[in-house]
Amino acid sequence: MLLEIDFLKYKSFLKFKRASDATTHIYDPIRRKYLVLQPEELVRQFVLQYLNLEKKYPFKQIRTEKSLIINELQKRCDILIYDKQIQPYLLVECKAAHIPIDQAVFEQIARYNLVLQVPYLLVTNGLQTYCCEMNYEKQSFRFLAAIPICDF
Repeated sequence: MLLEIDFLKYKSFLKFKRASDATTHIYDPIRRKYLVLQPEELVRQFVLQYLNLEKKYPFKQIRTEKSLIINELQKRCDILIYDKQIQPYLLVECKAAHIPIDQAVFEQIARYNLVLQVPYLLVTNGLQTYCCEMNYEKQSFRFLAAIPICDF
């Protein structure tokens, strides 16, 4: 189920600066530093603002670029949100707007989730967004009509 989210309404919450080499940087409130502005990073920062302002996920419970070991390979997930018990709760995979959300993206987040076993998965390119709830007992998932609101 495709979610209707207008990430652009959070643009005023993003911070940009131009470096001396004329590259544009965007502020990451999780890592507390400016990063080179890349298309995927822009989507990630929009998603972070949305999750914090709209869904009330506190920044202190969010990690970006979290390292994972999958089949002895080092990988990094885009956004990982933890619950009150510091257990992984929501895993987010961001893609640049020009990258379609297809089977390969779902397979990528599923591989990351083999390690994490989160209750919720979210994939987005800023234009297309999907969220699903995992059911590990039945080895299934269901697409949601909305991203869960933070209740912790």
